[in-house]
Amino acid sequence: MALGLGRIGLWIAEAFWDPGRSDHREAAAQIQELGFGTLWLGNAHGGLATAEGLLDATERLVVGTSIVNVWLYPPADVAAAYQRVDRSRPGRLLVGLGSSHAPLVEQHGHSYRKPLTKVRSYLDELDALPVPLPHHARALAALGPKTLEVAGQRTAGALPYLVTPEHTAQARQILGRGPLLAPEQKVVLETDPDEARRIAREGVAVYLGLPNYANNLRRLGFTDADLADGGSDRLIDAVVAWGDQDAVLRRVREHFDAGAEHVAVQVLTGSDDLAREQWSELAPALL
Repeated sequence: MALGLGRIGLWIAEAFWDPGRSDHREAAAQIQELGFGTLWLGNAHGGLATAEGLLDATERLVVGTSIVNVWLYPPADVAAAYQRVDRSRPGRLLVGLGSSHAPLVEQHGHSYRKPLTKVRSYLDELDALPVPLPHHARALAALGPKTLEVAGQRTAGALPYLVTPEHTAQARQILGRGPLLAPEQKVVLETDPDEARRIAREGVAVYLGLPNYANNLRRLGFTDADLADGGSDRLIDAVVAWGDQDAVLRRVREHFDAGAEHVAVQVLTGSDDLAREQWSELAPALL
């Protein structure tokens, strides 16, 4: 496994974090003390400043980016940022890279053409640097078979997002034994079906409109009807584990049974606040 990720991590968008705030530093320390191995930063900046601040707030927690957008941050800059952070905090940073999605890339003025070619050329540029971003310290956001193959061949492994245990099984078959497979799993600690699905739909709405995720869900057997109107109950129940701690644990175990080595748990609450109470509730069951 890449670095010391542990079996369970927490996935939280980087936008939620300000390491300059004492309460956010305390929250990072809480994640470490609860026993979670890795903190994953969604939509991370390539300068890695937030990752650096959260590493400073902890002693052994690993921080991973999930992901740094390869269209927005030059390889040399990302590699230099990694080297800066790793020099003083060795072995605690995993740089997840990915091609993101056409609407998100094009709003920054880039043309989203041949994303897999872009990823391969980005890795080529990283490898050609005098001081590269090491193979063991980088991973790829990967959903489709070809990107999963590249992840297994040229990085520590794959970080699939918005997936099911069935996708995890398919990904493991493509990766083979050895490469890291660390799927993200959304969860809602709510036992009322209507309220749980309401929170879940709010949490996945933006992703269902992005072609890469929608196409991957279609490959998994979901229909356009499942993707419409915020997602059918069938789709929502498949990509979001809701209920009590035991329900969440069952879904996480399904990923491990399917071949995952690590699961990145994203807690949805319907609030912009850090889910510190829910992290504490989940830790005894998951860890």
